[in-house]
Amino acid sequence: MRCAIVFKSPWGWMGIVESLKGIQAIVLPKQSKRAVESNISAQFSEPVQRGESPSLEAARRQLLDYLTGKRKSFDLPLDLTEGTTFQRQVWRTLQRVPYSKLRSYRWIAARVGGPQYARAVGNAVGANPLPIVIPCHRIVAHDASLGGFSGGLSMKRKLLSLEGTLTQLQGD
Repeated sequence: MRCAIVFKSPWGWMGIVESLKGIQAIVLPKQSKRAVESNISAQFSEPVQRGESPSLEAARRQLLDYLTGKRKSFDLPLDLTEGTTFQRQVWRTLQRVPYSKLRSYRWIAARVGGPQYARAVGNAVGANPLPIVIPCHRIVAHDASLGGFSGGLSMKRKLLSLEGTLTQLQGD
């Protein structure tokens, strides 16, 4: 069984989904509550119930604190069981990238098996179900260009600007 909350943040409407094992998905800020609810419905095959829990409330509070610059790391139970073994390995590596630091897809690939995995790493980073908490926005191309982001490049720029790293990029 999964529960979700949808809430307003300073950056727009967001959503958090929780399973019995922990926080399972985060929906990045969107313009409407309906867009967040639609995104949650599209991610999961079975219905997700609306509900409150201590874990969902902690995740909401920590995300709000992060978006207002009051928090630099997260302390939440995470459920990554929907990912493949390789994806989970990439996501655990992403969690080691500190606040206000940038790393490349190549850097991640070197830690999960070698440079030949760079494309697979890009796919795993793009499939990250917990953006911000698992900081995929801190991953950029090896030439210090922005690279991609599942939440859109404007959202990536905004997150990197919040962390003070946007100026480190080439031409962005």
